[in-house]
Amino acid sequence: MTKKEILNKIFGYDTFNKGQEEIIDAVLQGHDVLAMLPTGTGKSLCYQLPAYLLEGSVLIVSPLISLMQDQVEQLQILGERKVVAINSFLNGRMREKAFRQLNKYRFIYLSPEMLGMKSILDRLKQIKISLFVIDEAHCISQWGYDFRTDYLNLGKIRLSIGKPPTLALTATAQPEVREDIKQLLRFNNPKEYVYSIDRPNISMVVEKYDHYEEKKKRLLELVRNFKKPGIIYFSSKRLTEEFVDFLQLNGIRNVAAYHGGINQEQRILIQQQFLCGQLDVVCATSAFGMGINKKNIRFVIHYHMPGQMESYIQEIGRAGRDGQESIALLLYASGDEMLPIRLIEQELPDDWQINAYESLTNVKDVGKMMAELKITETQLRFLEYYFSAFRDHPEKAGKVIDIKNARKQLKLSKLWEMSNWVNSKECRRKQALTYFQETDQPSPHICCDICQVDLTYYFTGKKEKHKDNKQSWEWRLQKILLEK
Repeated sequence: MTKKEILNKIFGYDTFNKGQEEIIDAVLQGHDVLAMLPTGTGKSLCYQLPAYLLEGSVLIVSPLISLMQDQVEQLQILGERKVVAINSFLNGRMREKAFRQLNKYRFIYLSPEMLGMKSILDRLKQIKISLFVIDEAHCISQWGYDFRTDYLNLGKIRLSIGKPPTLALTATAQPEVREDIKQLLRFNNPKEYVYSIDRPNISMVVEKYDHYEEKKKRLLELVRNFKKPGIIYFSSKRLTEEFVDFLQLNGIRNVAAYHGGINQEQRILIQQQFLCGQLDVVCATSAFGMGINKKNIRFVIHYHMPGQMESYIQEIGRAGRDGQESIALLLYASGDEMLPIRLIEQELPDDWQINAYESLTNVKDVGKMMAELKITETQLRFLEYYFSAFRDHPEKAGKVIDIKNARKQLKLSKLWEMSNWVNSKECRRKQALTYFQETDQPSPHICCDICQVDLTYYFTGKKEKHKDNKQSWEWRLQKILLEK
């Protein structure tokens, strides 16, 4: 079959979305590719379709189990049976069977941590990998230097499995992050396709309050009135659960909490209930979102300010994937910057912990060492990676402290950029585009609070208004027909 026939017969579309065909052609020609497409515009098709034209398996590195499971299920719904996600959901017997039959799978999903295991890597070297895919590739730069250092080894692993053509996919990456991705994956003159992060059907609104109770009261009012379904993002696991109770006590029934402290089975259940329409609202941390292929999310509310613009754009991009108007609303109260500052402080080890770790590197009881140093698993991974990287340096601890300070400063600078965006009086969409070094786009008919937005337009019972903006109609029609 040709790619157009596959597009129609397997995926059910008549034409490609913007950017998809160019990326697919480059992949089929054997190029390394870095592609940036807006959230919800069909990035997965860029490797799923080529898999039916290439000989061998497509190996996909994915950051979250929930994202893997969702993509596996989506492929199975399309009739694909040669797909597997090797993760903790497979018991020993199932994993052994998957290993024996690995060459029979068209799609193989793995986390960077799982890919780093010698037994898995040795088995992958025995099969033909026709395409190596890094999904959510910004995680290489955004997470790799801190708490998921296995991302930094993907370039070396890529070479060890025969240097297959590689596709790095992301929705949000500044030019310096894209350069970082190319360098760490050891790309040499890759094809690069970068499309605007702008989603014209999502209005961007910030509301400011002086006190916490005002913000809490406003949240209830908005959730009661907004068209549903929707997601509310918090920076605290505890608050996701507290606000579920608060909303339920005030008449919002189909609501659940989602965060990293919930066991995997429960997280998968909540995600599936939301996808199937059994939940109207999810109160979540940033752990919720990747792989949420739900087209009709009408609102995304941030109760806490995200720590960086990249996270904000990724999270609001989960709204309006059907092309219909949706609202992204951030509730800001004075001093909201303090919570992300505390989170930044907690993510990285202190200087004394770094110095103390150097004298304990030979301790075999890891639990005892963590207790003595009072460090988290995240901090331990950071220490293990960088002490290994600087193992031959005479002042290892000092080098690790330098790395830690640089990462902390970068995170703080991104936080202040986000804070400046929140407190600015200029068009929010224009500023977001500028942040990603994009040229200004024509403003949609409903843009942002600076450009004036009537929030009641997004309330239940409001009828859609007629649009004269031809570009808006064309964009919506294209999204409804072509989105993947």
